[in-house]
Amino acid sequence: MFEGFEELQLEANGTTINLVKGGSGPPMLMLHGYPQTHAMWNKIAPRFTEDFTVVCPDLRGYGDSAKVEGDPEHMNYSKRVMAQDQVDVMKQLGFEKFYLVGHDRGGRVSHRLTKDHPEKVLKLVTLDIIPTHKMFQIVDKDFATNTYHWFFLIQPFDFPERVIGADPEFYAGRGFNRVKDSENVFTPEALADYLRCFNNPGTIHAVCEDYRAGASIDLVHDDADFDQKITCPMLAMWSTTGFVGRTQDVLKVWQDYATNVRGLPLPCGHYIAEELPDEAYNAIKAFLSE
Repeated sequence: MFEGFEELQLEANGTTINLVKGGSGPPMLMLHGYPQTHAMWNKIAPRFTEDFTVVCPDLRGYGDSAKVEGDPEHMNYSKRVMAQDQVDVMKQLGFEKFYLVGHDRGGRVSHRLTKDHPEKVLKLVTLDIIPTHKMFQIVDKDFATNTYHWFFLIQPFDFPERVIGADPEFYAGRGFNRVKDSENVFTPEALADYLRCFNNPGTIHAVCEDYRAGASIDLVHDDADFDQKITCPMLAMWSTTGFVGRTQDVLKVWQDYATNVRGLPLPCGHYIAEELPDEAYNAIKAFLSE
């Protein structure tokens, strides 16, 4: 999937982060979402290597990165700690500043990284998210029904871990199978990687802790620095068919959190980089190249 990329495992922020790195030029950090791995970038990351040094890690607990135990405050999977992982990774690779692209949970890590380390991020691209702070303000029947995992995964240890662990491939696979034209959206190699990594009790626990943090300590951090807006140039991309795209003025929402943001709606589902790779690649490259 990532021909010509170097595979690395780096010690960072007290854990081990698995990643692939390829290309040359200005550094670009690409952070995946749930329940995926760095493999989600397989259709566009190789194309970026013509112009950028591309770094695609597995978030802590995900993919082949180390499985960190949760803690009572869920701090170990707070977006602040997960963002620090990536800052440390990039520093080890020799990059003090970089472009940042994040999808889904990786987008939430990217949002926090940009707030905690504004001097590190040259430009920010988010794929199909609005801030977690806002998400919990707009919960309704539609959201709770279509995005039920937000509320299932945050249940106390170890209820969701046991339920998912009974058949993890079915649980994860059901989500992918619901995607329109899924057999063409997800390459066989990428899908196999997602399911292989999700079939690990440590990954299942990490996923739950990620969402538990999102409903607890992350909100504390978001409330504490709400008035601190993102100031670097930002591109928000979103699906027009998902809950957020259907119910929110996504660009207007982001304008409450960022001072220099533009928006791009796309006619696809949640997995933008895999559903519309050409459009995603062209939009991101054009934005970063300005």
